[in-house]
Amino acid sequence: MLQSSQLPAVSAAAHTLTALRASNPTLPRKMPSAAGWSLHVTVYIAPENIDRFMAAFKPVFNKVAAEPECLFFEMYQSPQEPGKISWVENWSKSPEWFLENQATKEYYKEYLATTEAMFTKPREFQFLERVGPDYFMVKDKPFA
Repeated sequence: MLQSSQLPAVSAAAHTLTALRASNPTLPRKMPSAAGWSLHVTVYIAPENIDRFMAAFKPVFNKVAAEPECLFFEMYQSPQEPGKISWVENWSKSPEWFLENQATKEYYKEYLATTEAMFTKPREFQFLERVGPDYFMVKDKPFA
């Protein structure tokens, strides 16, 4: 699992995957294919900062969800550790595209400026590849 210090700041200039690997040897040697991959992120927030974090996260959530390349975006919170917040993003473009084009969007700047001080541990990132259609299912009303 990658920690925030192992990925460039999202406000940094776009980098190629080759440059990222050169400066971050812990990035996976084989990134998921563009055919289907997910970014899984976990942050750790002090309990007293959860409401502030959620307020700062919501505008970015809305902007990311509106991106045409974003296929899925859902957030989760641990009932055992309320300050452990995770989310999953599925993207139609490659991880390289994501790192060069999406992760450098301007709207992340205010979110990061507000939230990074709230982290009690480094962010964790995972790039995961989909297994395939035999292991995919979505119900019509997942919250019914």
